[in-house]
Amino acid sequence: MSLREQRRALLDELARTRVIILDGAMGTMIQRHKLTEKDFRGTRFVDHEIDLQGNNDLLTITRPDVIKGIHRQYLEAGADIIETNTFNSTTISQAEYKLEHLAYELNFEGARLAREAADEVAEETGSPRFVAGAIGPTSRTASISPDVNNPGYRNVTFDELREAYREAARGLIEGGSDILIVETIFDTLNAKAGLFGVQELFDELGVELPIMISGTITDLSGRTLSGQTTEAFWNSVKHVKPFSIGLNCAFGADQMRPYVAELSRVADTLVSAYPNAGLPNEFGQYDEEPETTGGHLHNWGKDGLVNIVGGCCGTTPGHIRAIAERVHGLSPREIPVRDKKLRLSGLEAFEAQA
Repeated sequence: MSLREQRRALLDELARTRVIILDGAMGTMIQRHKLTEKDFRGTRFVDHEIDLQGNNDLLTITRPDVIKGIHRQYLEAGADIIETNTFNSTTISQAEYKLEHLAYELNFEGARLAREAADEVAEETGSPRFVAGAIGPTSRTASISPDVNNPGYRNVTFDELREAYREAARGLIEGGSDILIVETIFDTLNAKAGLFGVQELFDELGVELPIMISGTITDLSGRTLSGQTTEAFWNSVKHVKPFSIGLNCAFGADQMRPYVAELSRVADTLVSAYPNAGLPNEFGQYDEEPETTGGHLHNWGKDGLVNIVGGCCGTTPGHIRAIAERVHGLSPREIPVRDKKLRLSGLEAFEAQA
């Protein structure tokens, strides 16, 4: 059995025994370092033609000490799974910085660095730690026109997304990820293209990693940006047989709960949730204290809604520590066995009745 297969067995066993802890926000922690343009450029990109500050994924190459330090803080706070610093490491997103040629390298190095931190803490503590290779939604949408005067226009195609995700996933797998996480999905068509590319890559490489899928509800209507309800979103991606389905970002835990509960009802796989630290204030900052976030997620766990919990925007190692402490000892959600029926999805879910 390979090391990757051994870790998969350990992950499956962990999921059967308790609620799994995911890490928190990377961007929030990077902001605390008050890095400058010089940090983002390092020595390798000192002559790059456009500004690079804000390209957080590039710090994996230019300031690996900062990124590894953040990974370690989350691991030491109790995270079982850490996400790679690769949210924007697709060719599509990196094109905004004229660095699309770095996509594979950013993903490979992001996974390698996270793997290094996870293995060090696992050895120090005797508890297995896992790396989730993170692939964000890109800055483009396949379902919606960016031009209000031309509703039929698209600035990205299904095949472009498929190839971008495939290249990112290759780097993440070859860099040492245990899991792939397709996250912050606002347009299900983007995700479907990406998941198709990932499955093609699995066939090519002869490996198959567990896939976590996490969508984003954009407002209190309970729909994604492309218009789907939570159940319809699940129906759209369940054919992948993901390790987990979940929600992240956009809301704090208080506002997110109804939609997590809906996923918990309909999904016959693990359910994940990593909310923001409340809603941002007028300055764009997140004020929710760790104890508050931990209290909300304790209630979710107590009510049997979740299998994997963590934090998104505004959360810190303090939040993850509080979450880990508050869900400790709670049983993971039981996966429901649903009757076999024809279930389809458009903007809303459809279930054929006998």
